[in-house]
Amino acid sequence: MQTCILHVSDLHVGARKSQDDLATGAGIAALVERVEAELVVATGDVTHLGRRGQHEAAARFLRLLGRPLLVVPGNHDIPFTVPGRFTRTWRNFEREWQTTEPVYSSDGVHAVGLNSVRPWRHQSGGIRNEQLARARARMQEAPPESLRVVALHHQLVGAPWRTRKRPVARRNHVLAALVEGGAELILGGHIHQHAVCERHEFEAVGADARAVVLSVAPGFTRPRPNRRGEARGVVVYRADERNLEIEAYLWLGDAWEPTASRTFPRG
Repeated sequence: MQTCILHVSDLHVGARKSQDDLATGAGIAALVERVEAELVVATGDVTHLGRRGQHEAAARFLRLLGRPLLVVPGNHDIPFTVPGRFTRTWRNFEREWQTTEPVYSSDGVHAVGLNSVRPWRHQSGGIRNEQLARARARMQEAPPESLRVVALHHQLVGAPWRTRKRPVARRNHVLAALVEGGAELILGGHIHQHAVCERHEFEAVGADARAVVLSVAPGFTRPRPNRRGEARGVVVYRADERNLEIEAYLWLGDAWEPTASRTFPRG
């Protein structure tokens, strides 16, 4: 049995309006159909300023894709001004999605969302130990052959091009806890660039250590269109019993086209 996930991140709805954005939105629905995605994962910054109208627009857009959704917040999805940033941090997000740490489960995929946003920090994020324990417990509920996925906004791997955005705090600790909990694929966003690797490529672990793939999606839109080193794309994951295939798609002006792919063994 094969399953497919489509991963979007950093929509920044409300940052700007253009015909190009509308064309991109129409194209992504066609791509979801084309790849036969079972689940769409959105790893945060679905809005630009965390306003209610922006959340409503982002939710309408994602729901029009016609697939189950797993959406986690990003640092742009909370109010930017005080006191609302601290007194109603998640109100607008939870009005649309009910929770900041959702779960999706089927025979093919078991996905767990984590909220890495910290209201007192504008950019950097973190995961508390109790969140890691909760994620581990939720991953233990996965069906035996399902792909075990964790999704959060802040990246665990670095960008291929320049970026000042720091990875999630205590990332060695976070990675170790998620691996021990059973994660096979960890998804992030935040840096508006695509990056993918398997832990054996950067971490000194034994050959018998279980594999885990880390992937970061490029931004779905470009709120700063003149900034170099920020791609515009989505990522598609296909998994069967043996392999995990990852394919990056970029918007090339009139269609989403595949630009790179890698395949990793599972387990």
